[in-house]
Amino acid sequence: MKINPDKCVACGNCTYVCPMGAIYVDPATNRSTINRDECVECYSCFNGLSQEHLNPTIVRTMRGLFKMMRLRFDPEPDVCPTAAFEPDPLTWPRVVRRAFSDPRVPHESTGVQGRGTEEVKTNDVSGRVKVGEVGITVEFGRPGVGARFHEIERMAQALARLGVHFEKKNPVTTLMTDTTTGKLKDDILNEKVLSAILEIKIRVEQLEPIIRTIQEVEKNLETVVALGIGTRCDEQGEDHVVAPILERMGYTLHRAKTNIGLGKISNDAPVPAVQQEAVPTGASR
Repeated sequence: MKINPDKCVACGNCTYVCPMGAIYVDPATNRSTINRDECVECYSCFNGLSQEHLNPTIVRTMRGLFKMMRLRFDPEPDVCPTAAFEPDPLTWPRVVRRAFSDPRVPHESTGVQGRGTEEVKTNDVSGRVKVGEVGITVEFGRPGVGARFHEIERMAQALARLGVHFEKKNPVTTLMTDTTTGKLKDDILNEKVLSAILEIKIRVEQLEPIIRTIQEVEKNLETVVALGIGTRCDEQGEDHVVAPILERMGYTLHRAKTNIGLGKISNDAPVPAVQQEAVPTGASR
């Protein structure tokens, strides 16, 4: 994203819209400016402000006259009065910023908008997490913080050394050059995104060492890490396997989402379930 300096009138409305704080009014030029290194191409500025098309010279003149009379002339706070925002053509590797940061853009690898993964939200029809297994999401970044891929890679490589299975239907996985080591493509490592999710599947007995590893790696990252755990409930809708492990580790549990089996496969012909062998602790596939 860029701001056309010939159109900008330095009203400052856009500085409040940017979730990363990447827009500021440069006192040297008296124009709003975008810090391109911090911009995650979420398009919140372009889509979040109404774009009026007032003449920049007239607006600047009016603001100058009012300033001389010690009066303020400001446009509505949700408006860019001169439509100064102009999207840049995004090429590789910068295009990954928008893919992970603009919730309206579907990922090419998964077709899912937002961060590009359904996680285990559709497990009642997909069966991605089976009995005795645990689905884990490691979420990086938040508005105001963001995350760079070299931080995500550090976590992925630490988890890969424990023999985890990275979810194939996840856009971060598609950016790996080697899923057995968690190595990401070198040219994206310094790209910054609003947030991204690593998704893995493990056996129950692997849960505690996996979480301990996540906790240790997190200490050395400059972003925010959020942990999500998904598992199968019993016939009464309760979990008596994973929950005790988490509680023993000091977590206070909050059930966020529950699939209750109301999903219905829409295929005309039933698709046979793929038989998967159990993955022993510490082994990779």
